[in-house]
Amino acid sequence: MAALANPQPIQITGNTPALRPVTLGVIVGNRGFFPDHLAVVGRKVILEQLAKAGINAIIVGENETNHGAITTMPEVRICADLFRKHRDEIDGILVTLPNFGEERAIVDTIRMADLHVPVLVQATPDDPKTMTIADRRDSFCGKMSACNNLRQYNIPYTLTKLHTVDPSSAEFMTDLKDFAAICRVVRGMRRMRVGMLGARPTAFNTVRFSEKMLEHAGISVETLDLSEAFGRMNRMNENEPDVVAKLAAIQRYARTANVPAEALGKMAKFGVVLDRWMTDTALDATAIQCWTSMEEYFGVVPCTLMSMASNGLAPSACETDIVGVLAMYALTVASGRPSALVDWNNNYGDDPDKAVVFHCSNLPKDVFVDDIPVMDYQEIIAGTVGRENTYGTIVGRVRENPFTYLRMSTDDIEGKLVAYIGEGVFTNDPLSTFGGYGVVKIPRMQELLAYICNNGFEHHVSINQTNVANAVKEALSKYLGWSVYHHK
Repeated sequence: MAALANPQPIQITGNTPALRPVTLGVIVGNRGFFPDHLAVVGRKVILEQLAKAGINAIIVGENETNHGAITTMPEVRICADLFRKHRDEIDGILVTLPNFGEERAIVDTIRMADLHVPVLVQATPDDPKTMTIADRRDSFCGKMSACNNLRQYNIPYTLTKLHTVDPSSAEFMTDLKDFAAICRVVRGMRRMRVGMLGARPTAFNTVRFSEKMLEHAGISVETLDLSEAFGRMNRMNENEPDVVAKLAAIQRYARTANVPAEALGKMAKFGVVLDRWMTDTALDATAIQCWTSMEEYFGVVPCTLMSMASNGLAPSACETDIVGVLAMYALTVASGRPSALVDWNNNYGDDPDKAVVFHCSNLPKDVFVDDIPVMDYQEIIAGTVGRENTYGTIVGRVRENPFTYLRMSTDDIEGKLVAYIGEGVFTNDPLSTFGGYGVVKIPRMQELLAYICNNGFEHHVSINQTNVANAVKEALSKYLGWSVYHHK
């Protein structure tokens, strides 16, 4: 086996396993009556580009098969055996066609490897000046044959944006990065573990979900009663090293000058319980009961700790919105950036393509205009339980930026997993309010809102300040079987 040595890692800030560098199994196509030198050079170039993209490669050695390409059945077996050996490492398969390629060998390799991972098909363009028998590629045509066979074998696959694309081009580098995002979403969602801390708030029927449908999709839900969390916190001493360290982390994370010391101490204990629970049960994300048990019976809101978790790429959603945090997680692993859960909350004047998004809030600090946000009390709940019991919100305005939005849901009536996704921009339109908020602009927003209401989607939506809609939609619909509406 030949593999890339020490590729540059993807730049991430969290410890989520799904965000580790992507590893691709690479199949170099070749055909006997086409020039072998094209396969030799093509193999070398594709490995160089994978290294630049920070992607690991699992590929047969150059001397294990004819020029390290896959053409014959014995070569198919060599490559398939190699891929199976690295089953736990390989996140996707890249099929590169430096010439026409042997389509049967390509699909047989993928079938025999039996990995069930995303597949990207790339074809190298011909140069009109070198179309002689010595240099002709015909990859343009060969890609169609490869895709035809993949379809026959019922193997899902992804295409580059251009039918043929130079593997050393900027366009193909974009294709590679998009495909890596697809692989991360598929890898993460197929083996995700999410924690539900507390019961669904009585008034929030909108966050109901089918745990069995999620389990069937490979997503496990681990529960913890809120009373257990309170009990663990009450047994802690404020001088315990973990509590002291968490308090310091909270004070570094947000401006806390106006927050009572007692409230900060309670938050620190809650943070330690949350961290230990996530570690002990191997959780990727959490959804936490807030309204209003946490305030009435413990005396703080959990927003800051949830914000810190989301900012560290371990998303946390309030109101036990499990499918909301699934969408946060999908966007996070696709982009390597923090996601937030917000309400589609208000119109913005009479502009049909603008709206106000809001939460009260647990938004990760990286989405805000201010680098260090302010911790404050929760103005809505304060009127019911008292201001002194509601400290812990993270307030601020979401900065101007493009973003992707995603909502996932379990459609129990139809018996399927559904979602909608799209992209827009956060604007700098004037707005003065409390909590975490921003103004968004989305083309044809009235059509999107009608779709949300007509199909019974929730008022919560997950956002991420990157453009990853195409990759996430491809991962969810093509490889994971979700029914996805893409609002373009």
